[in-house]
Amino acid sequence: MKKQLDVIDILESVTDKDPRYKVDAYLFVLNGLNHTVSRLEKPRHVNGQELSEGLRIYAIDQYGPLALTVLESWGLEKTSDFGNIVFNLIGVKLLSKTDNDSIDDFSDVFDFKKALARTVDYKLE
Repeated sequence: MKKQLDVIDILESVTDKDPRYKVDAYLFVLNGLNHTVSRLEKPRHVNGQELSEGLRIYAIDQYGPLALTVLESWGLEKTSDFGNIVFNLIGVKLLSKTDNDSIDDFSDVFDFKKALARTVDYKLE
């Protein structure tokens, strides 16, 4: 319980510094990352494009036709928002990156409105 409170405290301090996104958006990205990695044949590092796609799938799984509405209510409107959150989490040491990772990996991965408004058949490799 204490560890969970510590993470919430950290996320609240992040949102104090960068109020574009709600704490729920950070929790969504952390949970979506776990969901994305768990769907792989073998756990491994995922890049920005893979994580963006995984978060799209996770959003649809969790919120169905309300996915876009829910994400937008937390300040998420484009895939670069995922990147901003990931790099904020890297900044507070809740996530890490490789030398090859860049915030630009999250730019325009897909059209948010179109991608979250449809149902999907998906599989991560």
